[in-house]
Amino acid sequence: MLASSSAVASQTEPVSVTIDASVTGAPISKYIYGQFLEHGGSIVNHGLWAEMIDDRKFYGPILESEPPPPTDPRAAWRSRTRSWVRIGPADAVTLEKDNAYVGEHSPLLRVNESYPVGFQQGGLALLKGKQYEGHIVLAGDSRATVTVTIAWGDNDKAREVITLRNLTPDYTRYPIAFTSPVTTDDARIEIVGRGQGTVRVGVVSLMPADNIEGFRAEVIAALKEIDAGLYRFPGGNFVSAHEWRHAIGPRDKRPPIYDPVWKAVQPNDVGTDEFLALCRLLGADPYITVNAGFGDAWSAAQLVEYVNGDVSTPMGKLRAENGHPEPYGVKLWGIGNEPWGDWQFGAMHISQYVHKHNDFAKAMRKVDPSIVLVAGGALPKTMTTAKQAQRFGPSLIPEPLSEADWSGQLLLHSRDYFDQLSEHFYAYAETRFDLEKGEQVPTKEPLIEVLRKPANHVRLSVEQFKEYFNLIPELRGRNITLNIDEWALTGFPPNSYKVAPANAWTLHEMIRHSDVIEAAAYTFGTSLLSATRNQAQLNPAGLVFKLYSRYFGKIPVKVSGNSPQPAPKWPVGGEQPSVNAGSDTYPLDVVAAWTEDRRQLTVAIVNPSESDQRMELDIRGADLRRGTLRRIAHRDLDYVAVPGKPSEVKIQEQSLSRVPKSIVVPRYSISLYTFDVTS
Repeated sequence: MLASSSAVASQTEPVSVTIDASVTGAPISKYIYGQFLEHGGSIVNHGLWAEMIDDRKFYGPILESEPPPPTDPRAAWRSRTRSWVRIGPADAVTLEKDNAYVGEHSPLLRVNESYPVGFQQGGLALLKGKQYEGHIVLAGDSRATVTVTIAWGDNDKAREVITLRNLTPDYTRYPIAFTSPVTTDDARIEIVGRGQGTVRVGVVSLMPADNIEGFRAEVIAALKEIDAGLYRFPGGNFVSAHEWRHAIGPRDKRPPIYDPVWKAVQPNDVGTDEFLALCRLLGADPYITVNAGFGDAWSAAQLVEYVNGDVSTPMGKLRAENGHPEPYGVKLWGIGNEPWGDWQFGAMHISQYVHKHNDFAKAMRKVDPSIVLVAGGALPKTMTTAKQAQRFGPSLIPEPLSEADWSGQLLLHSRDYFDQLSEHFYAYAETRFDLEKGEQVPTKEPLIEVLRKPANHVRLSVEQFKEYFNLIPELRGRNITLNIDEWALTGFPPNSYKVAPANAWTLHEMIRHSDVIEAAAYTFGTSLLSATRNQAQLNPAGLVFKLYSRYFGKIPVKVSGNSPQPAPKWPVGGEQPSVNAGSDTYPLDVVAAWTEDRRQLTVAIVNPSESDQRMELDIRGADLRRGTLRRIAHRDLDYVAVPGKPSEVKIQEQSLSRVPKSIVVPRYSISLYTFDVTS
């Protein structure tokens, strides 16, 4: 795939690309390679965190049998958790509020010598030869014995049994450790009491022994390859009903809660300190969103103090007591998530929300004046496609600066209280938003137009954002930028190669508008992984982020060509910009940039078309010599990486002895050329 392909497209003339390295733009922020994380489905608790036991703090009931999985895919995504199943008669296993270890109740076992009493949970994934460790917290009668069994079959040889004796009335932590002799996705843990008296079970935990500060080692290794500039957390919709104080302190004592947003139980094991540890492990900057739904300004300010405050402050002292004496120094803070959406907990009218936002900003900046604040915006395109403009009147498309123009109202009334304006978009494959019908409609388009969709969202976002500076004179000269902190192309299978050229094209459009776009966060960081419960590697979309974050330059330069992108087919607005996304190099898309030290020039080329393309390259304003070509390519756009198996898609690398004048760009490929400056 690195060599010139023989299957060259039948175009009459090659695309001419001119790069003028002497004409530069605003530096590209490392934050455009950011990622978004949220406590939805298995994203955090299973995708990142190493804990293997579901409902380990016993929030839910102990059932007679495991219920069938939900048939609705969205419901299954929300609550991919396993239940505890009773062992023994119903009256011998109960949930008691008295003397509960954590939360509202703890299991009480009334044990005897005649039969086992307890509960079990199946569906544990084990790897042969791997070590596992954890603990269980128990209180009970000294005449009782508890066995913790890891079983991978039904006979006596297919199990590891740990026997715990000499229980005391006070809750005590007992270690669990074993090495698995098998590989299986359906082992189970059994917690059983025998003897006389009662036993209370506080919590139980089990993780692979190679976990890194509680995170899955293989996931940390894969995500480190991306070099993401930032991670956004804890939401997303989740944050609008999240109480951050429930998720700090000793993990076993954090109360489990029911999350009304995603309708699932949260153990609160991954909170603020864990997220900041994750960012440290990944070498990324943290971006924390505060709860501006059910939350209040005082709680948000307390969170800023907990994270950034000196130990002399009340919250800084609490952080130190929780094992983190040094302030984290987090700079990037978001106020609320999608406050413009009527699905958000705590949603309110914009005339009220601007005051709420301002109160949050004042309180948070009083604690730390150096923080960078992001307002929860929605450009007219978003208010249209999410049908939220109609909350404020009959029109589908908001009138500029009207109450239906959410971002316009924030810029009118809150511009002194934020530094960046948030924007979200999700592009849907094989559909488009019909402005006449006011809804997404199925649409058959050429493949290249499907792959253009997320880049078009970026272009339209920039167009509409820039228009505010014409509509509101007070904005001129103000350094308010755009933060696209949720975005994705959906509608393709997970791990599909189709997403790769679309995501690269989207990054190109952000690079072209580096003067406007300060940050972005891809939904979700874990969706860049092809992962099982025991293994993880970057999928094609993840390799795109790795390619650009590691190897693309920082100072964009001028790119021109002889082949403009086609004119828009659909009416402007909704999802369609006035000018289609892309460089004047159709059907290719090209961006270029200097490295920070200007010792190398990088040229990135996306071919989203179904044919190989010929390209003539003319680089001016730089004296260049040898270089390196790095390329992601696959001839089959329908290729899907299979979790647990080696991927056919890799970043291929080839040395170049000179700057090529003529290039054959394979179909569906992403190519990054790095040329050295002649010394």
